[in-house]
Amino acid sequence: MINKKLEQITINDLEQLVNNAVFEGKTIEYKRQLPDNSDSARKEFLADVSSFANASGGDLIFGITEENGSPKSIDGIKIEDIDGEIRKYESIIRNGIEPRIAFTIRAIKIERNKFILIFRINKSWIGPHRVIYKGHDKFYSRNSAGKYALDVNELRIAFNLSQTLTEQISRFKIGRIGEIVADNLPLPFYEGGKFVLHLIPLESFTPNYSINLEIVINDLTKLRPIYSAGWSHRMNLEGILSYSGGRDEKVHSYVQLYRNGIIEAVEGLMLSADREKKYIPSVAYERELIKSLDEFLSLYRELGINVPIVLFLTLIGVKGYEMAVDRMRFWDKYYKIDRDVLQLPEAIIESYDIESKDILRPTFDLIWNACGFKRSYNFDESGNWIGR
Repeated sequence: MINKKLEQITINDLEQLVNNAVFEGKTIEYKRQLPDNSDSARKEFLADVSSFANASGGDLIFGITEENGSPKSIDGIKIEDIDGEIRKYESIIRNGIEPRIAFTIRAIKIERNKFILIFRINKSWIGPHRVIYKGHDKFYSRNSAGKYALDVNELRIAFNLSQTLTEQISRFKIGRIGEIVADNLPLPFYEGGKFVLHLIPLESFTPNYSINLEIVINDLTKLRPIYSAGWSHRMNLEGILSYSGGRDEKVHSYVQLYRNGIIEAVEGLMLSADREKKYIPSVAYERELIKSLDEFLSLYRELGINVPIVLFLTLIGVKGYEMAVDRMRFWDKYYKIDRDVLQLPEAIIESYDIESKDILRPTFDLIWNACGFKRSYNFDESGNWIGR
């Protein structure tokens, strides 16, 4: 894999591959031409792509001639409609591999109508993935010699590893919720209900994995707590903690960025116990969570954290809370939440191109359901957030 963000790769980086004779291997492969439209060529292409996802990820580069695995020349591929070509291969990958994988395609123009196409495939944490194109039903992985079909024992190991990862994520989330319920928080916190947002990149559980905290240390505007205009920060054993306070030296919102990339954000002002009536501010809480998720995902991109990312939203201390709406405008029967801890199903973020409102909408609908409403009425029928 070229050691650069995909969008930063230039023709000079490709020339370095040739000049330094960077051989094909586990994380990089060269192809002279794109696959033709035959079924066999597409199956081979999908086998290449899925093998990267099932191994360590990597770059599949089209438009470079190789000889015995060594790149010899940058020839490019003549393509009249590059945008259409990219869409075509995006569709082939989406429909030909199960479950879907995370990937990005970059076109680098080398002369008029000639391009290098780089397919960057992320290492998958929800595999193994199989090729399902037109009855093909095989799993592939990679080693230093290239791709190969997984045998039964290797498949068993791959599925067990996926299950182990699921268990690790669940244990982490359940453990943290238990600590928050017990008020074992990094700082004294406001009384009352709390919104708890967890973002858990799957690669965070890679042994010895850590992120570059300097990016945040040098610009702490990147780590704003939910529903905060001003905040302080400090380093701690876990990583970096940003927090926003108020009365009695207590805080109402904090965000903990762990050294392995996990984010835990807790907010309590919107569900403050000081209010005469227990209610969820129907517009404000969605607006603030969408805004914060935008910021957190932007930070993840800058840190180079790969998708997929698991999102959990949990409401704590909310028994007896109801949704604050104009009753004259809604005919749904409304109720108070019947439990203290409202644990909502996870959402899987598979691409940074998905808008935060779309990621959170199913979760918002469930919160409204818990209060007796059919859905979140802050979205129109087309899925636009209108916050009415």
